[in-house]
Amino acid sequence: MHVILLSGGSGTRLWPLSNAMRPKQFLKVLRDDEGKSESMVQRTVRLVKAQSAEASITVATSEDQVAAIKEQLSGDYALSVEPQRRDTAPAIMLGAAHLAWSQGASPDDAVVVMPIDTYADPAYYANVARLGCAVESNKADLVLLGVKPDHPSTKYGYIVPASTEGEICDVSRFTEKPDKRTAEALISQGALWNCGVFAFKLGWLLKLVSTYSSATSYDDLRARYAELPKNSFDYEVVERAQSVCVIPHEGTWKDLGTWDALCEELSEHISGPATVDDADAQDVHVINELDVPVVVAGISNAVVVVSSEGVLVASKSASSDI
Repeated sequence: MHVILLSGGSGTRLWPLSNAMRPKQFLKVLRDDEGKSESMVQRTVRLVKAQSAEASITVATSEDQVAAIKEQLSGDYALSVEPQRRDTAPAIMLGAAHLAWSQGASPDDAVVVMPIDTYADPAYYANVARLGCAVESNKADLVLLGVKPDHPSTKYGYIVPASTEGEICDVSRFTEKPDKRTAEALISQGALWNCGVFAFKLGWLLKLVSTYSSATSYDDLRARYAELPKNSFDYEVVERAQSVCVIPHEGTWKDLGTWDALCEELSEHISGPATVDDADAQDVHVINELDVPVVVAGISNAVVVVSSEGVLVASKSASSDI
């Protein structure tokens, strides 16, 4: 099995810590099992390897993130580098071309694609391994991972299965970011959150790539990258596929793309030189990257972030509006 990890976003909702030069996936704000600081990139690779030790890893990314990836990752992995940003469909197609033409992967090999900045429990990564097995068993051309919702979110797309019975279900349709009432109705039908994880056989996707470009090597496709559709993989490929099924995941899965979500997973309330008056300031997280003192008093349920890029002081609920 091959795993393509997508690293492309800038994470601007985590300003001022995360920006175009230092995207959120590279921030070392999490802790590993030994209590050491690690980034989302490092955590994802660690957990993928723990569940799929024999899988090859390819990171699909952009030119401006290559240095950060090389700094944070060690061991065996490959890099597929976009010459320009054109959304997830071309990034995945280029990654598949790298597997086939630069790494010598077989057309019958299973490929699993997932975001590199996901925060999930080990069971999630065990299900990722199951996707590859499902593809190899010819369950469908595309096998997705869907998360069982714990609330009617309007931020995520939904996968509606044809049936809720069995460990692998055929997909009936997709609904993108519904309103709350529609989300509630979808959940009652057994709908799952679309977490952007999909698996396919390499040859299946390469055949699709050939409908857009006649390139015959990775470098050739990279040089003709503009021929590929500038679209998300969900819209360009998944929702048009004729044979799609989904494996449900029931457990932890979060998008740590906002301060209120990230603060829930931080092991410490204070990082850097800061003092919080616990008597009248509850549930406050402070991250201070500068060598100046920060004092917080009289506010609660807030996040305070100080960096050379700027200063953020916001209630946790309002921080998601950045």
